[in-house]
Amino acid sequence: MKYGDKLVKMQGIIVKLSDGSVSMDLKGRLGYLTVPMRMLITDYELKVGQEVEFNISFPEVMSGEVNEKYVSNIKKNNRDK
Repeated sequence: MKYGDKLVKMQGIIVKLSDGSVSMDLKGRLGYLTVPMRMLITDYELKVGQEVEFNISFPEVMSGEVNEKYVSNIKKNNRDK
């Protein structure tokens, strides 16, 4: 990576719980995020409406090249729908 990490604290609200994932709306109209349940750290029973907080850095594009394997898989998945 060309740039050092700059961690940004993000906050959100749990809006959906499923068998294997947690979905949250990010505060500040920054979007929607779904993560696997195994990534969530908690000592509490999960409920819709609970606040969450996490640190995130900025994504950095690694190369100007396209990974054709991933493009092919995306096209295949879009055809199957």
